[in-house]
Amino acid sequence: MRTGRGAIQDVEIRNVGGPIVMGEIPGVVALVGCSNYPKGVKEVAEIAVEFAKRHYIVLTSGCAAMSIAAVKDEEGKSPYENYPGTFDAGGIVNVGSCVSNAHIAGAAIKIASIFAKRRLRGNYEEIADYILNRVGAVGVGWGAMSQKAASIASGFWRLGIPVIVGPHGSKYRRMLLGRQDLAEDWYVHDARSGRRIYVGPVPEHLFCAVETKEEAMVLMAKLCMRPNDTSKGRSIKLTHYIDLSRRLYGSIPDDLPLFVRTLADVPITMKDEIVNILNSKGWKENVIPDPTLLPKLIRERG
Repeated sequence: MRTGRGAIQDVEIRNVGGPIVMGEIPGVVALVGCSNYPKGVKEVAEIAVEFAKRHYIVLTSGCAAMSIAAVKDEEGKSPYENYPGTFDAGGIVNVGSCVSNAHIAGAAIKIASIFAKRRLRGNYEEIADYILNRVGAVGVGWGAMSQKAASIASGFWRLGIPVIVGPHGSKYRRMLLGRQDLAEDWYVHDARSGRRIYVGPVPEHLFCAVETKEEAMVLMAKLCMRPNDTSKGRSIKLTHYIDLSRRLYGSIPDDLPLFVRTLADVPITMKDEIVNILNSKGWKENVIPDPTLLPKLIRERG
């Protein structure tokens, strides 16, 4: 098992902050929570390996970190032995005990502070606005969680980081679910012009429960999308979303047109097929904004 390393360093944030915000690193996924899993420890390791292979940054802590170490491949190696421990694409990073989850939230906050120069002191709303609209991060608590772990999850979604929980999660009696059909919910301000622009359900939920590992993985890829994604970044994220959906569900996602803003977002290897789907759904091209939910951050009113 890889030793818990503690906080993510500022120099690491400088190296990957840009690619994360632009979407070129498809996302940061955090596997956390208690070890009372629905089907044992293997699924947590499978999720970690799947997303490390896809060049997401995988963070883990506490019981989930230990569970990942307990699963070996054909050569007797754990995921920690097969993937680097660097805070970079394809790394599996153990930050430490379950209370070290603060370092995972801290990494997201540091991206806003170091990469975007957002002031930290007394400025929670701007930090959360930045993370929600620009930092493609998702937390996963796969086992049933204690009250302490559930409160940690609350701190994450308050920062704008969606949290997925396993089948036990329905017993927490509180979900923060979005509805794709309520278009009015999915508008942001364009900080450049002041216009309100439809960006689609990104991220669609802030707290939700799923039944299976497969459902979790497809949803993780979807919830890493953000309004600020560049066309290159959105294309990369859509590639993973479509590929996981095809492999695990056997079909292209029905809601795909909601996440394509311009034709430049479409993965080049699937362009003909996806354009046909878009045309059949009456899809219309949209603009890519400089997104914010805070009117005070609009630089010029149109």
